[in-house]
Amino acid sequence: MELPHFAYHPDPLATGSVIAADTACVCCGQVRGYVYAGPVYAEDEYEQAICPWCIADGSAHAQLGATFTDEEGVGGGGEWDEVDETIIDEVAQRTPGFNGWQQEQWWTHCGDAAQFIGRAGRAELEAQGPAALAAIQDNTGLDDGPQWQHFLAALDKDGSPTAYLFRCRHCGEVGGYQDCD
Repeated sequence: MELPHFAYHPDPLATGSVIAADTACVCCGQVRGYVYAGPVYAEDEYEQAICPWCIADGSAHAQLGATFTDEEGVGGGGEWDEVDETIIDEVAQRTPGFNGWQQEQWWTHCGDAAQFIGRAGRAELEAQGPAALAAIQDNTGLDDGPQWQHFLAALDKDGSPTAYLFRCRHCGEVGGYQDCD
């Protein structure tokens, strides 16, 4: 079964936000072969219990009151481009989120939310090119030099510190942020 399309999270299998599982969805009751494995903000606990289809069509939000990204995190709490409330709702209510060390943020650019590419360590950053390196360096506030080189060497996709990469849906610019435990 093909996963639903998410404009702001194009490959949730690759990012680990959706995983293969034979779990019945708590929302629709169907076993579809995949469940969401990211954060769920709701009154009840729904860890690995919601299928991607119920996220995509908004039924998980409507029936369970679930959101998948903190609305305040879309745009980095005002750090990046401001976006319309409809975009914030799409990201928070109908897009798989991702797990971070601290409160997750969603990079915005060109007046829109960007597509989540995934977590990145040094190797993944370098593979994305100089713009990705520059975006994360800018987020750290570190100038070129030993402190930046030490931080860059420590970046780990599956450890701490970690970078979170996004791509602008309009101009293709790569951006994001970093955090640690």
